[in-house]
This record gives sequence, C-alpha cells and structure tokens, in this order.
Amino acid sequence: MIELIFSVISSTLIYVAFKSFSRFNINTLNALIVNYFTAFILGFSIQSTSIKLTEIQQFEWFWPAASLGVLFILIFYLMVMTTQKHGISVVSVASKMSLSIPVIFVIFYYGESLSILKVLGIILALVSVYLVSAKTKDGLKVNKSALLLPFAVFIGSGIIESSIKVLQNDFVPSIETPVFSASIFLFAALTGSLVFGVRFVKHKTFFRVKDIIGGIALGVPNYFSIYFIIQALRNPNLDSSIVFVINNVSIVVLSTIVGILLFKEHLLRKNKIGIGLALLSIILVALANYNLN
Repeated sequence: MIELIFSVISSTLIYVAFKSFSRFNINTLNALIVNYFTAFILGFSIQSTSIKLTEIQQFEWFWPAASLGVLFILIFYLMVMTTQKHGISVVSVASKMSLSIPVIFVIFYYGESLSILKVLGIILALVSVYLVSAKTKDGLKVNKSALLLPFAVFIGSGIIESSIKVLQNDFVPSIETPVFSASIFLFAALTGSLVFGVRFVKHKTFFRVKDIIGGIALGVPNYFSIYFIIQALRNPNLDSSIVFVINNVSIVVLSTIVGILLFKEHLLRKNKIGIGLALLSIILVALANYNLN
C-alpha cells in the first residue's frame, strides 16, 4: 500500500510542477523534454543491477517500452490540441475518465473477481472524477466537429495504463523495473527532441535556464509516479483494478486540495460533491479488496 501512496504523491507533484509552468512562463515542451531526460537518468542510475545502455535493446520489453515513450509525447500533443479546441476541463475529464479502460481490461483479461462493492465503487469513482474535473458551471461544452480529440486522449491515456500493467505482469521482472521505467522516458525524450528540432527550424525556439529547472522539477516526480504505480501493481494483496481506481481517484482529490491551498483555486458545488463521492468510492473498493482477502 505504501507504493500506492507514493504514486499518488508523485503524481500530485507533477500537477504542482505543471501549474507552476504558467506562473513562471516556462516553455512546456522544452521543460517536458528535459523532464523525460531527467526521469531516464534517474531511473538508470538507481538500477540495482549493472546494465549498460547498449544492453537494454536485448530485453523483450524494449520495443513495447519504446512505443510507450512515443505514445507519451503523442498524448501530450493531443492534450494540448484538445485544450485549444475545447478547454482545460474537457481534456482533464477525458484523461481522468480513461481509468475505466485499464479497470475493465484487467477485470476481463486477468479474470479479476467482481463484487457489488467493487462495481459500485468503480461507478462512483467515474462519476466523482467527472464532477471534480469539470470546472465550468454549465458543464462541458464540446465542439462536435473536433470530438475526435478528447476521444483520442481518452483512449490513448487508457492504453498507456493498460500497457504498463501487461508489461509489468508478463514481461518485466521486478529487478528490472527501474531501467524499464527509464527506457520509456528515454524514448519519450528522444521523440520530444525531434519535435523540438522541427519547432526550432520553424520558430527558432531556444531552451532557457528556467525551462531546464522546470523540467528537472517535473522529471523527478514523473519518474517515481511510473515506478511506484508499477510496484503497486505487483502487490499480491491488491487487485490491479482496485489499484487503478484508488490511484486515479486519490490523485484527483489530492491535486484538487493542493490547488485550493497553493493556487487559490475555487470549487464549484459539483466539485465538492465529486470529492465526497471520490472518498466514498475509495472506501468501497478498499472494503471490496478486504473482503476478497
């Protein structure tokens, strides 16, 4: 359970870092590239066994990890486009509601048990995530002509979490978790660097010191968010579906609380209701897991 707590804290720190980018006028793409290189270096340096960089291509998880790294950048780009077309609330809901994909996937693919408590907890979790993430009084307004964008964010985010579960369970030994996580970030960094190269040719965009500092500040919690969620998924006393629910819902709640305390964000009535439902959903799925064990 301690790994799950650290995963939630790490992901919340990612939120804090992103929120700080606009305050300090940090170029998000530049910081994102530095963040991925930072996460790669961190993961490779804490690998307990001696593995050379040239050796990672020999592991059977190498190409799936490379694909995930590319997908990281692609989903980020889609989130930016979705924010421009629909607003931040739509992209927030699309990315957070994607927790339904890995939850449904692990239940059917790995044959995890279902109970009334678990089903009710999952339903409440999805409702709570929507209510907390929707920051507008009139609900979400989606431009139907660009509906594909939030849908792509939803599917892509769900594929990332589902893929991490499959790789962790079937391909990555526990001792290789640090270098596996690092490899994902390496390919995200390389892909991001290609995007930066194109932008540099077109717009002569440069890295600034604050972009590098912001990227490092983001990279450390970003690495550990992946590392600890993988470790939590390895916990034999927790169903993976329950891990995904508690992790995602807890991140939404804790990020909201941090937003109120640090960034003076205001909650709508439905956001407050969503927080209440989120806490209830966590209690229900925790009880469901307790009954299973």
